[in-house]
Amino acid sequence: MTIKTVIGEAQQVKIAVELIEMGARLQVLQEETTLSRERLLKLYKEVKGESPSKGMLPYSTDWFISWQPNIHSSLFMGIHQFLIKNAGIAGVQALITAYRLYLDQVQGLEGGEAVLSVTRAWFLVRFFNARMMQLVPCRECGGHFVAHTNELHANYVCGICHPPARAGKTNVKAKPDLQEMSVGV
Repeated sequence: MTIKTVIGEAQQVKIAVELIEMGARLQVLQEETTLSRERLLKLYKEVKGESPSKGMLPYSTDWFISWQPNIHSSLFMGIHQFLIKNAGIAGVQALITAYRLYLDQVQGLEGGEAVLSVTRAWFLVRFFNARMMQLVPCRECGGHFVAHTNELHANYVCGICHPPARAGKTNVKAKPDLQEMSVGV
């Protein structure tokens, strides 16, 4: 084993660990690293303390178009494209860095929760690379939002400028009030 191979494997392990910590599915790890499935399974169990989830990956462009996922996906893709154009990073490192910055932005908002998983972000990048999706400007605010490539976009209005009727309405009883929770402390 040469020094270059050892350094390469160490870098691959670092990438795998970062993706595992972000919640990436095993299939993403297999695509983005050169490590064997067995090695990835061991790493996953070491990092997460459990086996990776099984089942099919969420493969649909339509998910990224619905209201809230579209806003989050658009934020992520804006960051991702900015990094590729201006920071000189690409590939899996661009994915990791953009996803971290996305999480920082979302968690900086009051009550903000990430809607986009790293696995969905990985798929989104793949959809953009395959030219199945693109960013299009909103005619009202000028922001750029994720949309299907083969649709008409001349009069596109984003979900922020024109939210659906039930946007942002959640079942209040489903989420306990934070003040009620802190009373017992």
